[in-house]
Amino acid sequence: MKIIVVGKNKATKTYTVSGWTRAVLSICLLGMPLGVGAYLGNLVSSTNGSDILDHETTAAWKASLDQQKESIEESKREASENIAALTLRMAELQARLVRLDALGERLTTVASLDAGEFDFSQQPALGGPELPGDEGNSTFVPPSFVDVIDDLAKQIEDREQQLETLEALIANRKIQNDVFIAGRPIKKGWMSSRFGRRTDPFNGGISWHSGVDFAGQLNSEVVAVASGVVTWSSERSGYGQLVEINHGSGFSTRYAHNSENLVKVGDVVKKGQTVALMGSSGRSTGPHVHFEVYKNGRAVDPSSYIHRTHRK
Repeated sequence: MKIIVVGKNKATKTYTVSGWTRAVLSICLLGMPLGVGAYLGNLVSSTNGSDILDHETTAAWKASLDQQKESIEESKREASENIAALTLRMAELQARLVRLDALGERLTTVASLDAGEFDFSQQPALGGPELPGDEGNSTFVPPSFVDVIDDLAKQIEDREQQLETLEALIANRKIQNDVFIAGRPIKKGWMSSRFGRRTDPFNGGISWHSGVDFAGQLNSEVVAVASGVVTWSSERSGYGQLVEINHGSGFSTRYAHNSENLVKVGDVVKKGQTVALMGSSGRSTGPHVHFEVYKNGRAVDPSSYIHRTHRK
């Protein structure tokens, strides 16, 4: 067996290997890979490298899975709490809306409003032009839970605005009704003298009577025919004990010949409130109340106000 070695400058050397040398060299060349493989296998087996790799990987995966599990449980718990809170909020809003609707319907009835003016039993009317691109758009996305609650809140705001408007309307009507002069200034009695020219009961001549007289029992109640502010409550010449009430808008009323005045100047009186007791003070022939109505400082016939009905 010959071995040729090529050196620098392409110089070559030839070596002749005998039989024993060739055999030893062949054994070394063939045995070296097997030895290296056996050594590496023994090393891996002795250090149990595969077990270390499997343990670390499993531990990392387990830790990651545990962390994800905790995160999922926390998310589920928060979602459950949020849903419970939202459900409670929705129930409260629905109950509030029902109460507002019931109150609105009751106020509408009490206020005697025109049918349909404030109809709380119906959904608010909605509408609007169709925008370009809306045609054939049949895709419907159901509202989320939060959107439903927001819609309820908006409905409640709409109802509250309706109620505020209705309240203002009722208050205005109440004020108008309170200052609306109507009815008699007594609870019991009869009209004994009318407005205008009459025979004077003291001298028998023709005189002008600027009010109407209601006769009745001594100390019976004299009541205000409208709400207002007392501007006079004392004796006045010819009237005896007099109560005068200003009702606003240029109207005032007088209640004269009282045995006793029950209100004082500055008092705010309500329609139907007792302001005096019937008497015969001043220029009078017997127990009665002399009732006058003034409009813009001029005496007018009280009969037109006595016989007109109360506003609704």
